[in-house]
Amino acid sequence: MPWNQDHEQIADLDIRYQAAVKANDASTMDMILADDFVLITGTGRTFSKTDLLSEARSGRIQYTRQDASDRTVRVWGDTAVVTACLSAAGVSGGKKFDYEVWYSDTYVRNGSGWKYVLGQASSRLPTDTDGQ
Repeated sequence: MPWNQDHEQIADLDIRYQAAVKANDASTMDMILADDFVLITGTGRTFSKTDLLSEARSGRIQYTRQDASDRTVRVWGDTAVVTACLSAAGVSGGKKFDYEVWYSDTYVRNGSGWKYVLGQASSRLPTDTDGQ
């Protein structure tokens, strides 16, 4: 499937979403996330749109890095999936974190445009210091 305007819109939306998370920008996150959004983490925890917006508004997590690489966008009509490797670092509840995960984000086009409806992340990837 050739790269087209939908691919560009979804890639841009996913980049904007990651930047909003890094900045704790709940307003931008709110515009991108569908009302029935669900995130499933590599530990099996689930988070709703309300959970993520509350976390962003609290400012409890301060990111120094929230960047995706190896981004692939696939579009099938009104559904799109972004797969990428996320590198995140910062401080949460006074504790430093630094990790990488693979994620798949699903977007659906409705009457108001593209909305982020489902996120799923892998377990944290091993680091070089893990002896791997």
